[in-house]
Amino acid sequence: MLSEDGKHLYVSWDEYHALIEKLALKVHASGWEFDQILCLARGGVRPGDILSRIFDKPLAIMSTSSYRESAGTVQGRLDIARYITLPRGELEGRVLLVDDLADSGETLKAVENHLRGAGKITDLRSAVIWVKGISTYLPEYYVDMLPTSPWIHQPFEEYDVLRPTRLAERWKI
Repeated sequence: MLSEDGKHLYVSWDEYHALIEKLALKVHASGWEFDQILCLARGGVRPGDILSRIFDKPLAIMSTSSYRESAGTVQGRLDIARYITLPRGELEGRVLLVDDLADSGETLKAVENHLRGAGKITDLRSAVIWVKGISTYLPEYYVDMLPTSPWIHQPFEEYDVLRPTRLAERWKI
């Protein structure tokens, strides 16, 4: 649900999963066939996992990080992992790059440039749930364009501040 001022978007687990399914349908409707999915950790892990299951394609993971400060609300320097985790082989052929959103667009742009310059990738397309209006990168596949560029409150964010002691209190352990 978008706040009245357009500055915050609150997403429930049910909405989140429905959006990933809609993303899968957009990719499928395009008719583009791909060989592997590469998701960007952390935000792209959940969408990547679900798309990997729906399309029955291998899932590779690349770790990236830029939102580390102030409980993950301030973008800092972009770090891209040197290695990609794959179940077997190497990243090659037609690859679907998956993340949760194109915020500024810098991460997706940098990863795409990194991937195009290395390996045996013959075609690379990207898919995200949300694209913010401020993004300088437009993925081939997305579900929602957010012109007001709201802060997206995703359902798993409670775990960013939940520590074992609070969890033990919740479960009375």
